[in-house]
Amino acid sequence: MTSADSRPVAHGPAGHQATPLRIAALGALGVVYGDVGTSPLYAVRETFHGGHVAATEANVLGVLSLVLWSLVLVITVKYLRYVMRADNGGEGGILALFSLVDRGVLGSRTALGVLALGLFGTALLYGDGMITPAISVLSAVEGFEVATSAFEPFVLPIAVAILIGLFAVQRRGTGSVGRVFGPIMAVWFTTLAVLGVANLVGTPSVLRAVDPTLAVRFFLHNGRAGFLALGSIFLAVTGAEALYADMGHFGRKPISVGWFGLVAPALALNYLGQAALVIENPEAIENPFYALAPDVLVAPLALLATFATIIASQALISGAFSLTTQAINLGFCPRIRIVHTSEREIGQVYVPAVNWVLLAACVALVLGFRSSSNLAAAYGVAVTMTMAITTILLYLVARQRWGWSLAKAVAICLPLLVVDLGFLGANLFKIPAGGWFPLAVGALVYTLLVTWKTGRSLVREQLRGSATQLSTLVEGFAQKAPARVPGTAVYLSLTPGTVPPALLTNLRNNHILHERVVVLTVVTEPTAYVPDARRDEIVDLGHGVFRMTMRFGFAQEPDVPGALEAVVDRRVSFSPLDTSFFLGRETVLPTAGAGMAQWRERLFALMARNAAPASRFFGLPSDRVMEIGQQVEI
Repeated sequence: MTSADSRPVAHGPAGHQATPLRIAALGALGVVYGDVGTSPLYAVRETFHGGHVAATEANVLGVLSLVLWSLVLVITVKYLRYVMRADNGGEGGILALFSLVDRGVLGSRTALGVLALGLFGTALLYGDGMITPAISVLSAVEGFEVATSAFEPFVLPIAVAILIGLFAVQRRGTGSVGRVFGPIMAVWFTTLAVLGVANLVGTPSVLRAVDPTLAVRFFLHNGRAGFLALGSIFLAVTGAEALYADMGHFGRKPISVGWFGLVAPALALNYLGQAALVIENPEAIENPFYALAPDVLVAPLALLATFATIIASQALISGAFSLTTQAINLGFCPRIRIVHTSEREIGQVYVPAVNWVLLAACVALVLGFRSSSNLAAAYGVAVTMTMAITTILLYLVARQRWGWSLAKAVAICLPLLVVDLGFLGANLFKIPAGGWFPLAVGALVYTLLVTWKTGRSLVREQLRGSATQLSTLVEGFAQKAPARVPGTAVYLSLTPGTVPPALLTNLRNNHILHERVVVLTVVTEPTAYVPDARRDEIVDLGHGVFRMTMRFGFAQEPDVPGALEAVVDRRVSFSPLDTSFFLGRETVLPTAGAGMAQWRERLFALMARNAAPASRFFGLPSDRVMEIGQQVEI
């Protein structure tokens, strides 16, 4: 092997070779760290603008100490050290973490509670994904107002135009976006460091903020006001959950290299520089980030910040795409169109429906709240809840999967949970001022997820209750065999071992069967990727009838035709020109009585009508598919 071939690479899941590590780390800069990387634009300003504490030297040092230690505890320790270790076949995100929990060993009530926590944490991330682009872009464009007040009337139109452009390029894929955004973010973080150092050298005493006792004194001196200030201090670590959600796009190692190699030092230096500036000139608290730069450089800095905040939105957008894909494959979300944007990285996806819903919500937030300060009042409630839920799930995974003792799991997870709950408690006071919005979005998404999962279970039970056992049907062929025609027919079945309604309907009406009949059940495993060696299982039931189970991970594209062509079992052939696919399409009829509440049944029926056809979801060739309808009462 040559030296060129032996350079380190980041490996994608399921054996897919990804890009070289240095390029993957640069791409991660452009996607993963945009949110936390643009927090210096508003975190310090909002902490003191909230009216909770005065910008005295003691308070500035206390806030700075809290910011620095929050970066260490939340991002370095919690996410990079522990949470991202809990990868599910290379995939991250709260649904991937939830899938690692073995609910079978928990009590029924506890398991139900864990399910609710995992789904609600997932739902809350969508609310956060709507606010992040809006507040990031607005805070950057507002920088031009610092350069000239004449720019004020153009802030909202430009912010809206930028958001539209950002969401329009998502179809190019995370990898392509990351390659473009990565170098810009490298320049951004370098600029953060330079601005921080330039202002730090005149007031080196701010380095005392690395002493955590200053944070303790801040709370003791300010009491309730100091606790409320945590709601704004938390802005410094927003985007931490996106690190985990986007792990499937780039991998753990490139994300870690980016943090320790550039992001963490740049953020620390910039926050130190802002603190030094405010101590020397308390009036700079009006906009301490832009006050770091000489007047002549404010406009160029605002332009760079605008690019950086456009990129900041990418982390949550990509995370929302990944979460949606996982939710669909795990059965919590209706089938919608998913575009795989990379041949080398399976985890890189684009979900058009989610993309345009996020765009509409972001534009509405910008026009509704009209400033980044107003949006800051709505920001943090959802993501702090998600972070607390992540810590609880991490504890369960550590106990079940990693074999940690109770003492070790509590010793590590309890302090992290205390930090999460502290941030959450402070952010709860934001609910009347706008924090209700992400909670409302989370409640709506949670309702949709639970309704779909419950509705599909009801449909499956109804079909199972009236279904004929496949073995019984095959045994009947010994007495009365139907006419057979050449070729292979694949019937998709929700429940293994039963006769699909499409098969019964075809047999009843046409009185013929294909030479080979395969009853196929596609199963999504609670692991991200299923290797090819475990993909399919075939059982010969006799009379040319086969029962087949095909397994995919929740992060994999269920390419049924491709998987069938790879089957090496000589008993059955899946030649593309010789194989037909038969699918059942259920029409859901809400009824009174058992099941769900009437409004939820109607909601489920609406979701079912608008779900993408199974033929498209499974990649079936449209010219070889026959769908047979059936009405199902729930």
